[in-house]
Amino acid sequence: MPLILPDRQMRRPFPRKAQDAKMPLDVVDLRTFYASPLGELARRRIGRIVRQRFSNCAGYSVLGVGYATPYLGVFRDEAVRVLAFMPAEQGVVHWPSSGESASSLVETTMMPLPDSSIDRAILVHSLEITERPHDLLAEIWRVLTPGGRILVVAPSRGGLWARIDATPFGHGQPYSLGQLRHMMRETLFSPTHWTEALYTPPFKRRSALHAAAMLEQVGAYLSLPGAGVLIVEATKQLYRPVGVRSTAERALSGFEPALAPEGLCA
Repeated sequence: MPLILPDRQMRRPFPRKAQDAKMPLDVVDLRTFYASPLGELARRRIGRIVRQRFSNCAGYSVLGVGYATPYLGVFRDEAVRVLAFMPAEQGVVHWPSSGESASSLVETTMMPLPDSSIDRAILVHSLEITERPHDLLAEIWRVLTPGGRILVVAPSRGGLWARIDATPFGHGQPYSLGQLRHMMRETLFSPTHWTEALYTPPFKRRSALHAAAMLEQVGAYLSLPGAGVLIVEATKQLYRPVGVRSTAERALSGFEPALAPEGLCA
């Protein structure tokens, strides 16, 4: 069973130095960010897309990895179970705020779940921070049911949010769409949909926050560059295509040349 820890974690500031870019985000700072107006903006914009993609999870098991709790609440009334797994380096908070806790402190590359036990997985503040992103995706593949779906939210390499460390999206490894697609295919996922969010600059000015709705609508409609996050959906792929040429090369690698018997040469 997952290890449930109390909501106690030593607070430390977001890492500021370039060499600290891979440091895990502190769970207290993440919670503080989402309690701020800028965090509420991010929760609404990203959460709307998450809900659109996973519109009906009745009878499903839903797993959030990283710090996904701001986006999991909508599934609690319809899913069979909703779990929030947080990396050991980050810390854990009690979630939901009332009732039995569904959050756990885990090693995200060795999750305490059986194979094919999760129908939907949501990764937020996770892939960009881990030192082993391929291993993390491989572990998600293991716990997903056949046909299960994953939704990855990651900072966009070309966005302003990834360049300002005042928010959690400004830390870790930002990605391009091509990088995310390639990584997913390498770990046996088949990308099926992608979109962007957070066209609003990550500033705390009231004027920017008031204009957020319009900026998001215009940015999404025109597919403008500079969005803060990429959101990629993929399905679990059951079989890896094997190239005929590489298979033949491996099959012939054990053979050595030999002289033909006398009389058989032309």
